[in-house]
Amino acid sequence: MAKSQQTFSKREKEKKKLKKREEKQKKKEARRAEAKESDGGIPFAYVDQFGNLTDTPPDPADKVKVDAEDIVLGIPQKEETDEDKFDPIRKGKVSYFDHSKGFGFIIDTETNEKHFVHVSGLNDEVSENDKVSFELEKGQRGMNAVRVNLDK
Repeated sequence: MAKSQQTFSKREKEKKKLKKREEKQKKKEARRAEAKESDGGIPFAYVDQFGNLTDTPPDPADKVKVDAEDIVLGIPQKEETDEDKFDPIRKGKVSYFDHSKGFGFIIDTETNEKHFVHVSGLNDEVSENDKVSFELEKGQRGMNAVRVNLDK
């Protein structure tokens, strides 16, 4: 006859598993019995018109009727303002220009901001302290002056 394949440690592990299962089942039954004895479980919470939690239901007379057609989905259309209708051509003065490297800077007369200008954005030949008119375009590191013309 063959010897049993079950060792002492295997039997002990099985006993521990069964004991854990029984304890878990007892805890589950105790929670169920406790829930039946209490007032019915989870109490209700209501939200009033100001967003606060209350234990009393809201008054139906305070309800506001909203038509589905009045609800706007998406982003509303932007209305043009006077700020949007600005002149794209700006005036300025060349503060620095290096002909060997092909770039320089223009200071805007209105805002006193410095804008980068590249030789590819020039329509006329410029040098330092020249008064120019230009347009702004978004570049890699900020606003760049393009379509630069000399003012006479």
